[in-house]
Amino acid sequence: MDYKYINQLLDRYWQGETTLEEEQILRSFFSQLCVPEELAKFRPLFVYEQTEPKTDRLGDDFDERMLSMVGEPQEVKARKVLISQRFAPLFKAAAMVAIVLTLSQAAQMSFQSTEDVPAAYTPRVREGASVAMNDTVKMDTARHNGLSSIGTVGQPFGQNGPTILK
Repeated sequence: MDYKYINQLLDRYWQGETTLEEEQILRSFFSQLCVPEELAKFRPLFVYEQTEPKTDRLGDDFDERMLSMVGEPQEVKARKVLISQRFAPLFKAAAMVAIVLTLSQAAQMSFQSTEDVPAAYTPRVREGASVAMNDTVKMDTARHNGLSSIGTVGQPFGQNGPTILK
């Protein structure tokens, strides 16, 4: 049997050019029990209305149920917002920027070589145990080598003779 007309209707259906009457013809054709094998793959598309129960409808009491759930509208009270509350996110952002800049400056200073560091950042040992230990080591070394006159680091050359440093 030739199903040329059904194939033409299907082609027009896929292009969206069928009328309601032609779609009804397709539905009635595919609702038959004997459908050719090459057209059987389209059968579920056209018989779904007959096989599926109509559960998508709203009940008659839908409006009443929705109105009872909504109830009466409640008053909305305005609340006062302080200026500090309004600017709190801005303050937090400014604090984060300050922290990031401080940490980046500290990281930059720690990665710089000691030659490029300004004099204000170089540690100076003025007095203390480390200075005394260095002087004692120099004196012991000089005595061991037999030298009697050793100048200190801060004295100019020539007051106590030549200065020997190791």
